[in-house]
Amino acid sequence: MGTKKGDPIASRWEATAKNLLKAELKRRGLGYSDLVERLAEMQIRETERNLTNKISRGGFSAAFFLQCLAALGAKDLHLD
Repeated sequence: MGTKKGDPIASRWEATAKNLLKAELKRRGLGYSDLVERLAEMQIRETERNLTNKISRGGFSAAFFLQCLAALGAKDLHLD
């Protein structure tokens, strides 16, 4: 069974993913433009505007989340 738009449980997980990604950027002192450049080095094309919108919404795919973490050089992920 999938999740529906507006589902409070899904929304909470989307916010967690968004906040984890933003925290990784902040921890490294990087902005969205830096992430766009690092993704491009991995042959993943995103505009800064599109990236900003995706992260702002928080409803991105697990693949996109992992690509971003790899681009940032994240080796560990702590969920607590």
